[in-house]
Amino acid sequence: MTGAAPPHGPRVERLAVSVYRVPTDLPGGDATLSWDATTLVLVEAGAEDRTGIGFTYGSPAAASVVERELAGLVVGHDAFAVPAANDRMSRALRNAGRPGIAAGAVSAVDTALWDLKARLLDLPLVRLLGAAREEVAVYGSGGLTPYDDAQLERQLRGWGEQGIDRVKIKVAESWGRREARDLRRVALTRRTVGDAAEVYVDANGGYTRKQAVRMASAMAGSGVGWLEEPVSSDDLTGLRMVRDAVLPDVAAGEYGYDLPYLTRMAASGAVDCLQADVTRCGGVTVWLRAAAVAEGLGLHISGHCAPHLHAHVAAAVPNTRHLEWFHDHVRVENLLFHGTLDPGGGTVSPGASGEPGHGLTLDRAAADRFRTA
Repeated sequence: MTGAAPPHGPRVERLAVSVYRVPTDLPGGDATLSWDATTLVLVEAGAEDRTGIGFTYGSPAAASVVERELAGLVVGHDAFAVPAANDRMSRALRNAGRPGIAAGAVSAVDTALWDLKARLLDLPLVRLLGAAREEVAVYGSGGLTPYDDAQLERQLRGWGEQGIDRVKIKVAESWGRREARDLRRVALTRRTVGDAAEVYVDANGGYTRKQAVRMASAMAGSGVGWLEEPVSSDDLTGLRMVRDAVLPDVAAGEYGYDLPYLTRMAASGAVDCLQADVTRCGGVTVWLRAAAVAEGLGLHISGHCAPHLHAHVAAAVPNTRHLEWFHDHVRVENLLFHGTLDPGGGTVSPGASGEPGHGLTLDRAAADRFRTA
């Protein structure tokens, strides 16, 4: 004898999208790109008297995908059945092109729906998902290639004052053509943060395979322990070759727009730690699945950027190593939202305040200054 079917939750009544462009405080740049502003595409999903929010960083075109391709699939859907909504959205984008901009749109909607569900149930998101830990370690991330020495030192010391003892800077400047400057900046980082801190570098795919191995060896004196995207993340063979040849942990995965991509990377032996980005991979739904894949293969997972969206999901899995306290996104999220977290001591405690959902609410008065659509 079977029991009665579980009742449906409330229906999603509304879905709104808006776009915000926030100028950088300092020139932005890494191995292969430069930028002077950061664009955030915000989704608000409502049911009854509650509103959940999610967002993605990237092209404003993601807003059109939400409006034209996804809103009609989500409005009227069971607000508690978030994985079903995620599957519906992903299937609908098959011919439109699921990876890339569309994946960002799905991610923003999915995260907004999880936030909405938690708010409807009056629970912090980490309690809804089930906590595996109370605190999540963070690492200070920035050190962008256009920074001069004074700007880099100031940023590094700022993290130190907060008690953050893991720091990451960008290397492979100009597609790896400024090796001497890379090495000098890494050495400066070590001198600034002292011997006890962990030093990470991110090449954003700017090195060639053997160049990455040579540079890792040259950085050994500075105690670099994390080498992110030493070569293109699409070059799994190259990543695996580098991983086998260097001492630092090799990490990649931020450009995983779906679970199969992240699964192939994790299973290939190319990385020591899988990165996944909740604003790109398919939202909370897919990030949790990627963490399970990584755990099954004996790997840690790290949350890439968007720290306030990663905090709750990172606390919900046992194999989280840390999340990226990326300077630019921290700044944007502090500007646009109430309820941001304090990384003092090098950790955050999602859900500790008892606020429902992921705890963020839009500061409309502040955000309207940056709204473009």
